Amino acid sequence: MNQNRRLAQLLFKDNFMFGAVMVNEEICRDFLEMAVGFPIEKVEISKEKSMIYHPEYRGIRLDIIARDENKTHYNVEMQVSPKSHLGKRARYYHSQMDMELLLTGEDYRELPAAYVIFICDFDPFGQKKYRYTFRNICAETGLPAADGSTTIFLSTCGKNEAEVPVKLVKFLKFVKADLIDSALDYQDDFIRKIQKFMEHVRSSREMEEKFMLLEELLKDERAEGKLEGRAEGKAESILLLLQDIGSVPDELRNKILNEQDMDILLKYLKLAARVDSIADFEKEMDKI
Repeated sequence: MNQNRRLAQLLFKDNFMFGAVMVNEEICRDFLEMAVGFPIEKVEISKEKSMIYHPEYRGIRLDIIARDENKTHYNVEMQVSPKSHLGKRARYYHSQMDMELLLTGEDYRELPAAYVIFICDFDPFGQKKYRYTFRNICAETGLPAADGSTTIFLSTCGKNEAEVPVKLVKFLKFVKADLIDSALDYQDDFIRKIQKFMEHVRSSREMEEKFMLLEELLKDERAEGKLEGRAEGKAESILLLLQDIGSVPDELRNKILNEQDMDILLKYLKLAARVDSIADFEKEMDKI
């Protein structure tokens, strides 16, 4: 299947399409208003931190970073399959936003409100709610910590239509829809706006090139991860063999663990299997 064909079949919940649509500030603002439940005059997207690859980041960013006119910060991420530790992931995002603000010279007393929002194509807590909102409160009194941090999980598997806005229910049903159903008329201006922008993305040569680039980056990252995993496994095997013949010095241990060349690690492994002492291993490894 060619890249243009694949792009045409992407759903809103697919990472690339989600990122491509949500960097539209009008759509992002409308979504945030619906998610948090209060009016927002305008939002500013940190496009340099969204859906790009940067050597200082841990991998490829597929979330959306934004702030509104009150300096409230938002981090929005799509989750299409259940993952463990979403709460800790939210904690990490909150800490990252705070750290970036503090590094720019903000005093901690002036930290703005911050929202981490996950759009989940599953029920993260099994309570059949369309929206789960978490804030820090006192367990004994119920008093809020007033630290300004809020985490929201939106679920496409909710059953409590009477408890949330109709617009939110329609949006989450649209997120859950397959390719055919996602093209239906949901009788909602916000969803129509998303559908129209998705067509723009699908027909854009520039977006096709970005999609191809992202696919290559993801492929490279997965391959790098597999290579690192294999190298780590080889290094652990070498250390196990060496531990049978003596105590492994920290410097030697670190040198083996930091080696990523699979050919060298294989030679180390063969060497560790035949030497009689750690001293012999260190002497011979310097010749490799």
